[in-house]
Amino acid sequence: MQLATWNINSLTVRLPQVLDWLAANPVDVLGLQELKLVDEKFPHDAFHAAGYQAVSFGQRTYNGVALLSRTPLEEVVRNIPGHDDDQARVIAATVDGPGGPLRVVNGYFVNGQAPGSDKFDYKMRWLQALQEWLRGELDRHPRLVLMGDFNIAPEDRDSFDPVGLAGTIHHTEEERAHFQALLGLGLADAFRLFEQPEKSFSWWDYRMLGFQKNRGLRIDHILVSEALRAQVNACHIDRTPRKNKQPSDHAPVVLHLAA
Repeated sequence: MQLATWNINSLTVRLPQVLDWLAANPVDVLGLQELKLVDEKFPHDAFHAAGYQAVSFGQRTYNGVALLSRTPLEEVVRNIPGHDDDQARVIAATVDGPGGPLRVVNGYFVNGQAPGSDKFDYKMRWLQALQEWLRGELDRHPRLVLMGDFNIAPEDRDSFDPVGLAGTIHHTEEERAHFQALLGLGLADAFRLFEQPEKSFSWWDYRMLGFQKNRGLRIDHILVSEALRAQVNACHIDRTPRKNKQPSDHAPVVLHLAA
């Protein structure tokens, strides 16, 4: 089974790229972030024709998340229960997986703008609420995958310039502490379960030849629960779509689970 996450930075603009990628990489589940469209405009028919069911949680102009699956999506939850939030950032569902049902949580984590800002404070509150909810989700669903654009570079090796960017957004001690707290719930960073090339990134700025110079960050992640860890046999970043004309600034991250 293969699952993937991809911040596509406008589904309206990049629907053809997503469909092309799925045709070449027929994953079983795909989590999308930054749809930037309302649910009424979500292209269910296009994904159905490609062999996928979909559930979405959209928002005009900003945010928005969706899950695509080759099998039915059940027990769908939108946003963090009990957390008052008017931004569409989380969608979760249960799908069939190797060894039993699999709970998939797909999130577009708060960017945070800059340390000390109101948006950074919102990020801290949102991350705390996410952890509290996931603790219960893991009790109910031991076989759980958390994927998405985390907007956190968890270690220095996840940044092209860890010294120059130290303490800036995505690199702060507070954000990294929240990432470690997610791991402390019993989750593992699937990408780091394997030897990976140095300077492996999933996001590159559009400006200043960011992709061409590999001035990137690894901020898109897939975390797996302890019950799934033994089934993880690969995890990689697919840089190919970042070479497209008018690409997203993010690349897909793909998880492989053994039967």
